[in-house]
Amino acid sequence: MGSVALPSLLLVDDDSIISESLKYVLSDEYEVSLAFDRVNCIEQLSVMPAPPQLVLVDLGLPPDTHKPDEGFAVIEYVCKHFPSSIVIVLSGQDEQKYVDVAKKLGAVDFVAKPCDIAELKVRLKRQVETSADTPNELQSVSGIVGKSTAIELLRMQIKQLANSPYPVLIHGESGSGKELAAQNLHSCSQRKEHPFLTLNCAAFNGELLASQLFGHARGAFTGATESKPGFFEEAGQGTLLLDEIADLPIDLQAKLLRVLENGEYYRVGETQPRMSKARVLAASNKNLIEAIDKGLFREDLYHRLSVLSIRVPSVNEREQDKLVLLEFFQQKLDQQLKSFVLDDESKKLWMLYDFPGNVRELRNIIIRLSAKYPGQTIKKSVLEQEMMQLTSRHGDLNEMDVFRKNLKAKGFQLNDELKRIEKEYINLALQESLNNMSKAASMLGVNRSTLYGRMDRTEEMH
Repeated sequence: MGSVALPSLLLVDDDSIISESLKYVLSDEYEVSLAFDRVNCIEQLSVMPAPPQLVLVDLGLPPDTHKPDEGFAVIEYVCKHFPSSIVIVLSGQDEQKYVDVAKKLGAVDFVAKPCDIAELKVRLKRQVETSADTPNELQSVSGIVGKSTAIELLRMQIKQLANSPYPVLIHGESGSGKELAAQNLHSCSQRKEHPFLTLNCAAFNGELLASQLFGHARGAFTGATESKPGFFEEAGQGTLLLDEIADLPIDLQAKLLRVLENGEYYRVGETQPRMSKARVLAASNKNLIEAIDKGLFREDLYHRLSVLSIRVPSVNEREQDKLVLLEFFQQKLDQQLKSFVLDDESKKLWMLYDFPGNVRELRNIIIRLSAKYPGQTIKKSVLEQEMMQLTSRHGDLNEMDVFRKNLKAKGFQLNDELKRIEKEYINLALQESLNNMSKAASMLGVNRSTLYGRMDRTEEMH
C-alpha cells in the first residue's frame, strides 16, 4: 500500500524553541514548515508547491513582538492570497479584542499560549476533517447569497466562465459584490491553489500604479531603493483582479493591452521583458462605453477585456433576496452578537427600501442594528433612523443645523460627542474596508497602532 501524504502545516512563530518543539510533536501527523516573521512567511509560501492546508500564526512577531500588528498582517495576507489555507492563531496575546480582529481577518480558531498539545492536535485534526468533508467547497460558488433569478444566473455564469483562460469584465454598481464574484471565478477554477490578488486602479497615481502592476528596478525612481516585483509577477499562475479599471491611466492601458495580447511586460526601469501567466479579471461600476467616447478608455483594451463579461445585479433588482441576505448576515454575526428581530412594519420597510449602497449598505445596517440592539425587536422608527444615518452621508443635510441641534440638546457634552464621531468614523472605515485594518487605518489617516489605540478608547465608552 502506498504512503498517504500528510496534511501540510506552516507554523509562523519567532520563538525557535516553541517552533522546533511543535514541529517535533506534530511531524508525525503533518508536513511542518517553519517561518519566523511575516517576510519569511511570504517567502515560504512563494516556494511551496501548493498552499499549506493549515497555517498556525503567532500574533507577536518581529519587529515588535509585544504588539499583534505583524501577526494580523500575516493572517490578512494568507487569507487574501491563499483562500484555501485554514488559518489558526496560536498566541499569548489572547485578549478578546485580538481574538475578534483575528477572526474578522479570516482566522477560524484561536488557541492561547501556553497550549495543551493534545488539545492543539484535536483542533488541528478537526479543521482538516472539516475541510475533507467538503472537498468540493472551493469548486462551488461561495458567499453569493440569494434565490432570485438574477443571482442564479450569476452563479451559473461564474461556473461557466471559471476555467476559461480569457479575461472577464465584471460590471455592477458600487457595493454589489463584484470582488466576491471575482473571488469565485478564481476559487471555482483550476487556478484556485495559486494566488488571488486585487489591485484597485483608483488607489494609486500613474507612476506608483505602474510599479504596483509591473514592479520596478532599483533606482527606477526616487525612493526605489531596491527592486520589487509587481502584482503580475506575484500573481504567478493565479488570478489578478483589476478593480475600478476605468481609472487606469491611458498610458498604462497600452501596457496592460500588451500583457493581455502576449503576456509580456517590463518592470519600471528595466529593459528586459518578463512574461505573465496570470489570468486577468477587471471590474468597474462605470460605463466604459461612455469612457471610450470621451477618450478616457482605449476601445481595443475594452474589447480585449470584455471577450467574456458578467454583471452583478443590484439589491434593488433582487427584491426577494433582501430577507435572505438579512438572515445570512445575522447568522454570520451570531457568534459575536445576539440577533435582532424586525417587527412586521419594519419588514415591510426593509422590503421597500432600495439599498442604494447595495449589499455593502445592507450589511452595514445589520451590523449597526446588531451592535446597538442585540436580541431586541426593531420597530419601524428605529430602522428608518438607521437608514437615514447611512443615506444622509450622501444627502443634502445642512451640517451646521445638525451641530446646532445637538448643541442645544439637554446634557450635551463635547467630549462625548467627539468620541461618538470618532467611533462612527472608525466603524465606517472598518465597514468600507471589509475589516482590513491596514486599509481602514489608511482611510483614517493614521497608522495601524494608532487605530488599535483609538478602538480601545472608543470601547471604553461602553
